[in-house]
Amino acid sequence: MLSADEGARAVRRARDALVAALGAPPDRGPAEEGELPPVFAEPRGVFVTLRRYPGGDLRGCIGFPLPVLPLERAVREAAVAAATEDPRFPRVRAAELPSLTIEVSVLTVPVPIRASRPEEIVRAVKVGRDGLIVDGYGTSGLLLPQVAPEQGWSAEELLEGTCEKAGLPSRAWRDPKVTIRRFEAEVFSEPRPGGEAVRAAG
Repeated sequence: MLSADEGARAVRRARDALVAALGAPPDRGPAEEGELPPVFAEPRGVFVTLRRYPGGDLRGCIGFPLPVLPLERAVREAAVAAATEDPRFPRVRAAELPSLTIEVSVLTVPVPIRASRPEEIVRAVKVGRDGLIVDGYGTSGLLLPQVAPEQGWSAEELLEGTCEKAGLPSRAWRDPKVTIRRFEAEVFSEPRPGGEAVRAAG
């Protein structure tokens, strides 16, 4: 697990990466000096979510489901990709950054849900704890753990939503040819743009 300070530093790294990539004026003093904690050198799955403030409307979300990069690099690259490569939204402009909050989700390694009957799959998914990855028929979709509580979804609705995210029919999770993996996430978010990030409750 990351400490509260490590999570806050991850979010600050994400914002610094966006300031540099977008050419935005810094919203605080120079980045802190000194070495990062050792966890930042460990490979971790990471997603960075950008939201409009106030209101919380989604403005971009991209990341790495698997621990393929050190945490520090994964945070920076996911932040920039969320602002510039999310196909659902136009590229974030520098002028928008002071009105966006940043959320960093540090993921556990996804594990397969080993169940054959639909009711067993539903029981294996815990809303608020689990994010899901659905793979099947040449496509894949992922939803973070915080999505289901935000939407008021049940476990079955989370399974259906993840299938739809993958471009599959909502009931595809019942298909034995479709693989379902679950993961957990530590989530740190800014209460306001540039504010000190805190660990999300849950």
